[in-house]
Amino acid sequence: MSDIGSGDEGSSSQKYQGMEQGSEYDSGQQGQMEQELATKMLQIQSKRFYLDVKQNRRGRFIKVAEIGADGRRSQIFLALSTAAEFRDHLSTFSDYYSSLGPPNPDNVPEDGKLKSEMMIKDNRRYYLDLKENSRGRFLRVSQTITRGGPRSQVAIPAQGMIEFRDALTDLLDEFSTDEHAYKPDLPEGRHMHVDNKNFYFDIGQNNRGVYMRISEVKTNFRTAITLPEKSWARFRDILSDYCDKIKQPAGASGAPGGALGVQDQPHPLVGNNTQQDGGTSLK
Repeated sequence: MSDIGSGDEGSSSQKYQGMEQGSEYDSGQQGQMEQELATKMLQIQSKRFYLDVKQNRRGRFIKVAEIGADGRRSQIFLALSTAAEFRDHLSTFSDYYSSLGPPNPDNVPEDGKLKSEMMIKDNRRYYLDLKENSRGRFLRVSQTITRGGPRSQVAIPAQGMIEFRDALTDLLDEFSTDEHAYKPDLPEGRHMHVDNKNFYFDIGQNNRGVYMRISEVKTNFRTAITLPEKSWARFRDILSDYCDKIKQPAGASGAPGGALGVQDQPHPLVGNNTQQDGGTSLK
């Protein structure tokens, strides 16, 4: 008997929407800020699978899309760390599958499940079920989110689990070198309106780490600066210092703001410059 999972058991014709509405995989403007880094295509029996490594402002992830023989499409999304855990489970499930004897249509489990595992990543759950039905054995991978929404799932024929694992490993080896720095829950963007200007504070992430983009927007004008995360504390301290000094009364030197902080450097054209006039030092 061929190890082909049932289309009804293993895939859904619905396009999964839950991960496209404010999730870490989409900023709300789908596709506009998304970059595809790599893709692999696998033909496993009557199904095609596409493994796409993508990147948006919140980081990298893998989209797994299943295209059935009838053209139906299903997809799930995996953060790179989740994809690595899934890869390890594929090895375990494949070993278990290899230990089973030939399918016996007279001895199929009532719910069809032969082995199950669950993965949890932030607000998402992934259910891995090695199942058997009249068409054979397959691994069903279901994804849900805690705040509700439709379930998305793909079904991998059991005979293709090793091929699927190897393709996933190749992508992880190439793109997960910065996964130790990946932060899935970045703060939401902020907005501030001052006079006729708008300022936008957006937090993003790329292969060099987390950054903040501060954009100044007027009617026909836009400019922006980008600050790496490691500079935020110093940037904040400098702003805070200026806020404190601008509120202070004139200091002993007669200039607003008093003395500079120990680590502050004066502008090269002001501050401690001295002029000589007839041997008298003027400050």
